[in-house]
Amino acid sequence: MGLRFGVRLGAMAAAAATVGVVVAAAVALPATATADPAASPPPQPSSSRWAPAASAAIHPGVQTITAGGGTCTSNFVFTDGDRTFIGQAAHCAGTGQATETNGCDSASMPLGTEVEIEGAAVRGTLAYSSWLTMQARGETDPDTCAFNDFALVEIDPADAANVNPSVPFFGGPTGVNVDGLPLGTRVYSYGNSPLRAGVGALNPKAGISAGDVGGGFGHEVYTASPGVPGDSGSAFLDDQGRAVGVLSTLNLAPLPLSNGLADISRALAYANQYGTVGYVQLVAGTEPFAPLALPLPAAGLPLPG
Repeated sequence: MGLRFGVRLGAMAAAAATVGVVVAAAVALPATATADPAASPPPQPSSSRWAPAASAAIHPGVQTITAGGGTCTSNFVFTDGDRTFIGQAAHCAGTGQATETNGCDSASMPLGTEVEIEGAAVRGTLAYSSWLTMQARGETDPDTCAFNDFALVEIDPADAANVNPSVPFFGGPTGVNVDGLPLGTRVYSYGNSPLRAGVGALNPKAGISAGDVGGGFGHEVYTASPGVPGDSGSAFLDDQGRAVGVLSTLNLAPLPLSNGLADISRALAYANQYGTVGYVQLVAGTEPFAPLALPLPAAGLPLPG
């Protein structure tokens, strides 16, 4: 495990300064994981209910600020048919230290906590947290505890007409990846940390997979510029434009400056199996996936094996 990104807003500068001194623990790889990715629901097709991508105020990549928690980047749009949600990392509502990444014993703000959503007129509410759900049911699987870092923020109905599910710059998602991220697979992400001072050209990132971890509940990736505090929770797409992960950690060992992702198919399956928000589906983007050319990480980075 590693440094948790979505630190409380007041601690963001300190966290950025100390990123380089936090050592990630070695991760055991049990044979099974708790949530079956095959149980992850197929994406909800996009429809006329969504605002045009060019004018939508709320979309993947907008910032979220959780009361009592921290500032993060949202990932994908979800629906249960009637309600609309935007995803973030569970640790965005965390109240402990930045190094607390085990969701089975880390403190969090409760469900119902207000979440400020960039572009929304009304604050959303924390509707699901993998951390709170795991703690309530007494989860003991070490991989699930370490990598299940996912939350849903319900968007107020007053703002639902201003939502588009497309990932900026890249388009998509085209669906949900249930196959994992083999070593070397290209990935694409859109972060929106305040530390980038509003320089939009720094938000889109391309990278490569360093392989799956945690029995498939997590993935390690390198991007040309690693995720920083405030990027927590941001969306990752695979080379087919499928939603594959949620940015969770920055690691120093065993893969220096790699980022850890929570697998979205397993996290969503867990939410549907054990959460209380009903049957939730990821919404496909209205814009086609276009893996535009971006710098890749430098050659020679440490890889497993």
